[in-house]
Amino acid sequence: MDEEAVDQSQITVQDDTKTSSSPFEGSINYVWWLRMAIYTILVLVGQAIAVLLGRLYFDKGGHSKWIATLVQTSGFPILIPFLFIKFQIHSTSTPLTPPPPPPPQPAFAVKISLYVCLGILIASYCMLFSIGLAYLPVSTYSLISATQLGFNTFFSFFLNSQKITPFIVNSLILLTLSSVLLIFQPDTSTSNHVSRGKYIIGFLSTVGGSAGSALWLSMMQFSCRKILKKASFNVMIEMIVYQSLIATSVVTLGVFLSGEWKLFGKEIVEFEMGKVGYVMTLVFTALCWQLCVVGSVGLIFEVSSLFSNVIGTLGLPIIPVMAVFVFHDKMDGVKVVSLVLAVWGFVSYVYQHYIDDLKMKILGKRLVNDDHRVSLVERVD
Repeated sequence: MDEEAVDQSQITVQDDTKTSSSPFEGSINYVWWLRMAIYTILVLVGQAIAVLLGRLYFDKGGHSKWIATLVQTSGFPILIPFLFIKFQIHSTSTPLTPPPPPPPQPAFAVKISLYVCLGILIASYCMLFSIGLAYLPVSTYSLISATQLGFNTFFSFFLNSQKITPFIVNSLILLTLSSVLLIFQPDTSTSNHVSRGKYIIGFLSTVGGSAGSALWLSMMQFSCRKILKKASFNVMIEMIVYQSLIATSVVTLGVFLSGEWKLFGKEIVEFEMGKVGYVMTLVFTALCWQLCVVGSVGLIFEVSSLFSNVIGTLGLPIIPVMAVFVFHDKMDGVKVVSLVLAVWGFVSYVYQHYIDDLKMKILGKRLVNDDHRVSLVERVD
């Protein structure tokens, strides 16, 4: 009779193994994959269209870098209604396993300080990006922006304990070389020819903006895990809205202090696409940047800041190709080599994540097998 019990327990364990819902094997969270797909599309589409519209603003008669910066941060009002909608998170607790107590929330002063710091950082790197986009062809601007991935790896190493491997180092070197290569051959294919001095300023500003954007992504992940200590859709929207409000306030103050608000009426009249085209260009640029921000923050909450930056880097090669058709930019030899190096660096980074994921799956299978062995021993006893 005991032998039959042992045999039946072995059958039960084998069946359990086949239907295991372990996160390492056999389980597919379709809702999670749907969210990932939506966030990825928001980043790729929002980033590409926003950059092209930003370049269009300068090409058609726009001159204000403060206005170009303002549209990058001022699209947050479309998210305000979501602050009043409470999304319920599916609970995995049972009557035998009550849900864990919620983590302690930071003080109000801590949250305000966090949003102020992040908002000022956003305003700073958006201004740098505006300067770069004003002085550089959109294809060159996009390729230089690929340095974000290297900067993000550096900041994540210190803020989020990111492991640095040979493949990641290789990615960092390739992305850096792809950007430095562009400074030796300025591109004059755009309608607004700039001096070499302005070209260098645009180059350095874009690199600085990439570093600031990478720091913001890493700080968002750090803030979520170490300060707010919780991740949900409502928390994500709250962070985006409040820090965007601070950034918009800072940029608006800059618009008035710089005196560029006085030129707003003249600019809208002289814009080549007309008044309606001017307004629509700014409005759609603001909306696309906000969609990109939502997608980026969503990927940070779902995976990590590095993964979010990988998706952003994945979309960068799309922009130079689109710029060839929209702005008739020339893809000369230097730019092609730079693009190849950027893609090579991206592939090297993705391969490292593939290796890490493969190791996690192997470790997960071992853990699942160990659990089944323990369960079998307990049942036999």
